[in-house]
Amino acid sequence: MSELPAPAATPAAIVDALKAVAGNPPKVRASFAKGRCVRGTYTPSERAGEITRSLSFTKPSRVLARFSIGGGNPDVADTNNLVLRGFSFKLGDADHRSDILAESAPVHFARTPDQMLAFLSARIPGVDGTPDMEKVKAFSAANPETLNQAKYIAARRLPASFAGTTYWGVHAFPATNAAGETRFIKFRIAPVGGDITLSEDEARVKSADFLHDDLARQIAAGDVRFNVMVLLDRPGDPILDVTLRWPDEDNREELRLGTIVITSLEADEACDGTIFNPANLADGIGHPQDEIFAARRAAYATSLAKRR
Repeated sequence: MSELPAPAATPAAIVDALKAVAGNPPKVRASFAKGRCVRGTYTPSERAGEITRSLSFTKPSRVLARFSIGGGNPDVADTNNLVLRGFSFKLGDADHRSDILAESAPVHFARTPDQMLAFLSARIPGVDGTPDMEKVKAFSAANPETLNQAKYIAARRLPASFAGTTYWGVHAFPATNAAGETRFIKFRIAPVGGDITLSEDEARVKSADFLHDDLARQIAAGDVRFNVMVLLDRPGDPILDVTLRWPDEDNREELRLGTIVITSLEADEACDGTIFNPANLADGIGHPQDEIFAARRAAYATSLAKRR
């Protein structure tokens, strides 16, 4: 008997697969379901205009942001070191809004929507509540690049604070400055105080919500500050493959676009009533050209509709 053909990797199918992997919890995000909404301010650097003419990044503005834990399970423990941490933010004014979605790894887990759907489908739990590990191993062996993100996470200790974690925009964004010059950039959102992590012993005694509790304390102390950095491209960089880092990426030339200061907690409804839409990019920051970005643009809107 021949196998059924694989389902088409539509945005709706990917959202359904993300939900299925998490056990189909109702009325939550398909990914990064657990999170905390916050507000703050953005102040540009004097050099921001060298990279982009986008008024989102060259003018001061208020910021709506959300810190989160990866996956579609809203009850995931903050001590889980197998999932990403996320930081999404909106900056600029109503006419020049940009939404940036960043996560605690510099690569995505799939190169194309088809590969992403297959990756997720292999991990959907069976009737016993667990995925078929033979199926997972077979997929990983045939698609080794899909392990790059997991390897990056596994090589690092548990983040001790949302405010002490570096977040990456995994896509290559075309940025155009006032002179009309365009080059590709990658976002790196770097905590001003540097990364803070926990040992295994320290992590073992933390509560399931310790990152969220810590965030409130850090905001009250005025200690949640991030530099919005951009890595600058070189000829030959893999701008279409989000499973790969740029060569020598950790030693790249960087420029600071500006600084985000988180000033207050916000009711979750302020973030949950809408989406951080990767398609929202004010003139001067263009849409990345990779297939995953194109799929994300539609998937986020699909996820919002299902949530409602």
